[in-house]
Amino acid sequence: MYSLTCGFPRQCASALTAALEVPVSSLSPQPEVVVLTGLGGSAAGGDFAKGLFEVESRTPFLVNRDYTLPHFVGPETLVIASSYSGNTEETLSAFEDAQAKGARPAIVTSGGALAELAAEDPSIPFFRIPGGQPPRTALGFMLIPVLSACERWGLLPELDYAGAFATLEGCVEDWVVDVPFAENPTKRLAASLHRKLPILYGLGAWQGAVAYRWKGQIGENAKNLCFHHAFPELNHNEILGWVRANEQGVEKYAVVILEDGSESPKMKARAKVTSSLIQERAEVFRVQARGESLLERILSLTLFGDFVSLYLAALNDVDPENIDSINVLKSELAKVPAQ
Repeated sequence: MYSLTCGFPRQCASALTAALEVPVSSLSPQPEVVVLTGLGGSAAGGDFAKGLFEVESRTPFLVNRDYTLPHFVGPETLVIASSYSGNTEETLSAFEDAQAKGARPAIVTSGGALAELAAEDPSIPFFRIPGGQPPRTALGFMLIPVLSACERWGLLPELDYAGAFATLEGCVEDWVVDVPFAENPTKRLAASLHRKLPILYGLGAWQGAVAYRWKGQIGENAKNLCFHHAFPELNHNEILGWVRANEQGVEKYAVVILEDGSESPKMKARAKVTSSLIQERAEVFRVQARGESLLERILSLTLFGDFVSLYLAALNDVDPENIDSINVLKSELAKVPAQ
């Protein structure tokens, strides 16, 4: 797991090279909306693509995590089915729904039943990615082909991949296990979160998506429960939950605010005031993204959380790759009829 995390920049570069080799025909007319359907690590790339679309595209982008698609999906919708294994039952069901609704499909997978569906119809844009690793470590493979294809379809402007990948290489150099504790912010934050209940707050929409990714990584890798939310919405509800938080039987909370670094004065004020209101009940930490472009900042802030989750797993003395609880659930679900 650690090796795969350190290899994330190379994974992203490899994914881009492979994606550019896949021919994609022009979309005419342009889709009215893009929907990526997937679950777990396979949907994380969709969350980040959505963040880029919201800032840099005029086309709406949604992420679907269900057996079916929204009712509005139809011939003017581009539906990207994203499943690392190719056998995610919810994604296969949603893809069938997309075909029934006449949507324009695309597929990102390493194989399985989804790859078989792509083979049956050569007109479907099919981005085959390498298999054999935990889906949550394959973010580059799941995200970069989606971005590359959307660029070529004219749905996104040209992205600075080289700059993003170079920034990620620098992050890895600064956060690897060989960098001493005092100089390694990912180690220090993991130590601060150890034996505490982490609350992850994104200082904005895409930062909230990264907070959700952190939550998933800490849950799967470190086997720790944590929660997430995003500004400004949390200031309209959850902020009041802190009033009696110290009476809920949790000995220690730790809040991590994930930020871009260029937020508006209003958003910065929200983070400052919120921190002052909860500081007696939780220690507050702040992590800022690196990079100039939005793609750099999203990926660097995400990779920071990946390292934190692995160092937290080490402190917890647990195997970050183990997913026994998920396997039990899948085994039981396999016994339940589809209809």
